[in-house]
Amino acid sequence: MSQDRLTALAEGVEAEFMYQYESLAPPSARSTLGITTTRIGGGVALSMRHDVTGYWSKALGFGFDEPITRDLVDRVVDFYRAEDSRGATIQIAPSALPPDWDDIHTGHGISPGSSWVKLACPIDAFRPGHTGMRVGPVAPDAASEWASVILRGFGMPEEGLAEMLAASVGHPAFRPFAVWDGDEMVAGANLFVHGEIGSLNAAATLPGHRNRGAQSALLAARAKEAENAGCRWLVAEAGLPGEGATNPSLNNMIAAGMRTLYNRQNWIWRPDVGPADGS
Repeated sequence: MSQDRLTALAEGVEAEFMYQYESLAPPSARSTLGITTTRIGGGVALSMRHDVTGYWSKALGFGFDEPITRDLVDRVVDFYRAEDSRGATIQIAPSALPPDWDDIHTGHGISPGSSWVKLACPIDAFRPGHTGMRVGPVAPDAASEWASVILRGFGMPEEGLAEMLAASVGHPAFRPFAVWDGDEMVAGANLFVHGEIGSLNAAATLPGHRNRGAQSALLAARAKEAENAGCRWLVAEAGLPGEGATNPSLNNMIAAGMRTLYNRQNWIWRPDVGPADGS
């Protein structure tokens, strides 16, 4: 598969699973969190007005169905202004950035933020490790516990977000898994199946149970599930660590056979930052 094709698929599947997470939220969670979702220019824009983490309001998946232009970014920014958003992260694959991107982002006061690593590998090249803890799929009656474990593992609040994540359990494209230490659920993760792509996402372990192989077990279980579902590729994303720092999740995926497809800059839009003071 060509690099351009794989990039388009990797960006598209991430946009779709993020869209589904937030769109599947029940009315109570949508109200608590202030969720609105929309599709723009082949990508998605997701607004969570009451998100205290700064993670869930994001726009991504652009540059493949239609080129990224000033007009497209205008539409994205207009959406967030209409939703009275505190801010949003715009994520664009480096190969999809237009030649005039500097003019476009500075014109909106959009500034560079942290970077993420996009990873991919053929499913038959994936070789995760093992753990002695039990790993398996999450049944609907364990959805709330699974969502709680993931959010606590990430250090995110549970109000509203737990309902939102739990709603993905039972959706045919999502395949949630968990790890148990005895009877205690201690880690969780999700797989999103989208055609020939299996997207590994939402992996987190409770602090007291880290460094015991839970993430390796979740990688192995989801890779097997993706293979059984007919996927040919696995993709994932992880935060790019700063100089002198490490990201254990990224290290685990690389050790299992995933390779860097590209590093992707996060672009930050805030309503109170204008063109003149864009940084």
